[in-house]
Amino acid sequence: MKYFLTFIGLTSFYFIFRNKFFSNKRMNKMKKFKNKFTNKEAKIEKIFLRNNERLIKDPNIDLIIGLYEKDNDLKLKTNIHRARLAKFNKSKLNGEFIYKDLKGNIYKIINKNKIYI
Repeated sequence: MKYFLTFIGLTSFYFIFRNKFFSNKRMNKMKKFKNKFTNKEAKIEKIFLRNNERLIKDPNIDLIIGLYEKDNDLKLKTNIHRARLAKFNKSKLNGEFIYKDLKGNIYKIINKNKIYI
């Protein structure tokens, strides 16, 4: 009888706290999912991603690289510039068009002359 009561007590304890344990995991996942869409930083990141996609799609938009930019911004802009060169064989960087020929050489045109970089 003693073992039977402990068995019933343990099984009831298991079923009561099992639902609470799993529901907390589900709730944590739901909270993370909800915060991802309501967080202000996530919205700002989405705006930057859209802007970067817009820059990659059009090689005529000028990419301006300044002297005092952060390393992350420099890497991002140079990667966008390289992607545009690979896709369109031209890219506008700091007000100048830079081209890529069929052999992979990079040049810019100044006074109707090709100057290889």
